[in-house]
Amino acid sequence: MDPLELLGQPVRLRIVHALRGDRTLTTSQLCARIPDVSKATVYRHIELLAAGGILEVAEERRVRGAVERLYRLRQDRATIDAGTAGSLTTEDHRRGFAVAMAALLAEFNAYLDKEHADPAADLVGYRQHAVWLTRDELLELIAQMRRAIVPVLDNAPAPGRTQYLISPIQFPIEQPSGDPG
Repeated sequence: MDPLELLGQPVRLRIVHALRGDRTLTTSQLCARIPDVSKATVYRHIELLAAGGILEVAEERRVRGAVERLYRLRQDRATIDAGTAGSLTTEDHRRGFAVAMAALLAEFNAYLDKEHADPAADLVGYRQHAVWLTRDELLELIAQMRRAIVPVLDNAPAPGRTQYLISPIQFPIEQPSGDPG
């Protein structure tokens, strides 16, 4: 399977999210992180991601006679490059967006299902803004968001740090003023 196909599934995308920040986690730890999905399903998706080169075994250790593997995300394989993104069909984009939204919804519901979930205290946000931009203004906005997000993408887990899922999404909802619709 190619990276696009591997990442195009909500559970696999959630596994990738869990391993961001140079984390190493066992399959059991990943199952605990994604409790709304059966262990067998999580195991199967981890195997697919590892076989496809998205995950790699960072360490193996013996635990009660069995081999326990710690997995690490291969950042270079866990992204869709600009060339691939440019070659996607409308249907590919539709499927990719649906997968991203399904993973986002599943992660949000898993958060809300936690005993101590407190959206106000946790600064949860899901605002939407409809803004009018020229192409140059949009490119500048995207650049500003990248400047804000890229430096923290590789942050590792640390005391006092919480992992947040940030999903910038932009697409036109109207034709430019003066253009025939």
